[in-house]
Amino acid sequence: MIANFKSITLFCLLAVQMFVAQKVNVSASESDAQLFVNGKPVGTGSYILKIEKDQCYNVRAVKQGFLKYDASVCGKKAGPEAPKNLFFDMKVDDSEEASVKADQANIDFEIEVNPKLSQTEAWKLVTQIVTDYFDAIEVSDKETSYLRTSWNIQSFAQNTVRTRLIIKLSKSEPLTYKVKLNSEYSGNSGTSVKADEQFREWDRILRKYKNVISDFSTRLTRK
Repeated sequence: MIANFKSITLFCLLAVQMFVAQKVNVSASESDAQLFVNGKPVGTGSYILKIEKDQCYNVRAVKQGFLKYDASVCGKKAGPEAPKNLFFDMKVDDSEEASVKADQANIDFEIEVNPKLSQTEAWKLVTQIVTDYFDAIEVSDKETSYLRTSWNIQSFAQNTVRTRLIIKLSKSEPLTYKVKLNSEYSGNSGTSVKADEQFREWDRILRKYKNVISDFSTRLTRK
């Protein structure tokens, strides 16, 4: 009788375990980080994920200004057994640390040149300013007053940023140039500078270029 009772008890415990969903305690070091499961928002900071034995789940933690983190957790029958706790120790996005948000990116700025400067003198000054920031000039045509630098590229933990300058004549009288600072990002590390299809306009500027437009404005218009 006692043996039968023990067998029934063991059977009940096994049955309960079969129907109790496995749980994973998901949390992030940033309490306001958004948590996503399979692309759907589930909360901020922490979340208890219930998983089916034959399913896998993508878990992601996202916060503006920080690197993005994701992990895959699976039920016992779908892959490696999921941990009881999944913690994301979030680090600051190094590409944002190295840049500033600016309204100068990817916009044409018209700069009227000091009338005391001849076109030759103005173009020489333009070239000097450009080479203060960029090592390589891709196109330079003094006759048409057009200059374009090569892309300068910088790779980060989860991003690649490329930057270049374009200067062209806007008006001959009074002498006015259009200056444009192109700033683009790929959202991935190690992107080739030639992979145009992977880059898109960025509303930020790397700190080392933040004074480019103001330098043109100050030095070309100086009385």
